[in-house]
Amino acid sequence: MVINFTLLMLALVAALLMRPWRMMAGATRLTPVLAALTLIPWLWAMPSLHKMPLQLQGSGACLLVLMLGWPLAVPVLCLVGVIAALISPMPWETALDLTVWLGLVPATLALGLGLAVRRWIGPHMFVYILGRAFIGTALCVFAASLLGQLAGHTMPGIDSGLSVVAHWLAAWGDAFMTGMFTSMMVAFKPEWLATWSDRLYLKKS
Repeated sequence: MVINFTLLMLALVAALLMRPWRMMAGATRLTPVLAALTLIPWLWAMPSLHKMPLQLQGSGACLLVLMLGWPLAVPVLCLVGVIAALISPMPWETALDLTVWLGLVPATLALGLGLAVRRWIGPHMFVYILGRAFIGTALCVFAASLLGQLAGHTMPGIDSGLSVVAHWLAAWGDAFMTGMFTSMMVAFKPEWLATWSDRLYLKKS
């Protein structure tokens, strides 16, 4: 509980210091923010709403970082955790746990991976889609899941001996979702991606 609250406050303060509300100028970011607040809470709340033998939770954090940028994604993910707690019978401690290990940690890892890709590989469209959105999401969500497991975050209904396999499978589910939506937005709605630039990735002047 203390670790989760500390990580949340550190991420939230760091994000707010970057003044993420500037990203909301105009209506470009409004649609992704509203879509995230509508859909992602249900992904997080699913195990609390339906008792199934295999309770796998989606994250959506890496996609949110691509769409909003890390500073704006952090407060949105915090709101997602609050909404997930309100629409499901999960306790607030569980909501805090999900906000940190399904939201903030993979989002922060995605930020670091994105900076590394831009620094060492460069701005290429297929690297953006396959490297950051697809493979990068799988690696970030899986790494966050393992770190969360070390900190005490567990998947409901999953035996500890199978948890690593379950985390790996859940990470690839997130990767397919992020890669699919990112490729569609690159093609049809690039303005919904705060981390995308036609000038950089399509070499437009």
